Amino acid sequence: MAIGKLWSVTLDCADAQQLAQFWAQALDGKVAYESDNFVGVETPGGVWIGAYRIDGYQAPDWPDGTPPKQFHLDLSVSELDDAERAMLEIGATKAEHQPEPDRWRVLLDPAGHPFCISASA
Repeated sequence: MAIGKLWSVTLDCADAQQLAQFWAQALDGKVAYESDNFVGVETPGGVWIGAYRIDGYQAPDWPDGTPPKQFHLDLSVSELDDAERAMLEIGATKAEHQPEPDRWRVLLDPAGHPFCISASA
């Protein structure tokens, strides 16, 4: 029995507007809420991605480092190379360390959070 339903994932960052715009474009979502420190993106699936401005924010150092990665998002895409190009065009960067680039790619959002894209079967 489920206790709850996933409604939102919120990512810390230095610039909430920039990070929210990136995820809105990446997930075909829309900015649905804005305040001084928080911007919420509603995705077509109903899950929200939030961007929360933190003073002194430091991006995680992936794959190992300080500060460490605490979690990452995995996105299913239809074609790996095309999705990578599209993500890079809207502001992602490709992580130097790629453990299995034929199966998935590790990218970093504008705030430095790692996320993976993998081709759906």
